[in-house]
Amino acid sequence: MEEEVFISICIPAFKRVSFLKRLLDSIEHQTYRQFEVVVTDDSPDNEVWDLCRSHPISGVIRYFKNEKTLGTPENWNESMRRAGGGWIKLMHDDDWFLNPEALKVFATAAAQIPAGHFFFSEYTNVFLDNGGNPGAKVQLTRKWQKKLERDPKTLLSSNRIGPPSVVLHKNIPGIFYDSSLKWLVDVDFYIRYLQISKPRLIAETLIAVGLGEEQVTKQVFRNPRVEIPENLYVLNKIGVQSLQNITVYDAYWRFVRNLKIRSVHQIRESGYQGPIPAVIESMIRFQFSIPKAVLKTGIFSKFFMTVHYAIHYAKLSRG
Repeated sequence: MEEEVFISICIPAFKRVSFLKRLLDSIEHQTYRQFEVVVTDDSPDNEVWDLCRSHPISGVIRYFKNEKTLGTPENWNESMRRAGGGWIKLMHDDDWFLNPEALKVFATAAAQIPAGHFFFSEYTNVFLDNGGNPGAKVQLTRKWQKKLERDPKTLLSSNRIGPPSVVLHKNIPGIFYDSSLKWLVDVDFYIRYLQISKPRLIAETLIAVGLGEEQVTKQVFRNPRVEIPENLYVLNKIGVQSLQNITVYDAYWRFVRNLKIRSVHQIRESGYQGPIPAVIESMIRFQFSIPKAVLKTGIFSKFFMTVHYAIHYAKLSRG
């Protein structure tokens, strides 16, 4: 008798079969077996299919060849749409489970806390372009746990959850990654999902996260034509009142500073044509009045941010 599928391990694949094999091998060794593997393939050839049908776990792999290339993150969404389990474990093909008990730890957490819909674990970064050398373990401090529980929008300051591969969440129809985003795509998804569920940390290092130059996040980092439109688009989605949270306010202060936005004209040049909140326009003018050498010094930048925040706090409550 076949075991019921509790978790769908969703893998949006694109070429890179050597990475995918490592992930599938790590899945093969899991002691927990109530899962299926959903592979949605964006590749132009059949290498991914050849690996899936010949791998020892081929019996639990449901393979789908996309009719057209969906890209990131729509291929993530396609794998989630194909999921038959009650829980989704999205795994990027360059990430993998660190030990045979990892999936069992996720499943146990989900089964023991019925009210929980969103779990995430600690993880280890692995630098793929440097011989696979592991970096430091990524752990969430108690301070950040409290911040995240109070207001998930603090993730805009720093994604302290991590990439989707460290997350297990309930399979809820209609909640997908925003296909118009690349830089803030995971943060935006977490913020929206955590409107219906508190984040629950699994304080064990369960996932290896591969870091390499080919990744989308590496390609768009500090790219004004990506980061400027996305930051303003997300701010308008969550509402300008979100800036009452000083951690979120500081995130947008640093966004303006780090991308060296000195005028509204620069925002329009980035391709963003949506509404620009008055507080952001004021932030740009305020930063323009501060000498660059002062603005890039952390302690002084934080001081001026706090001053600007105090001036605008009351206005933010009115939107």
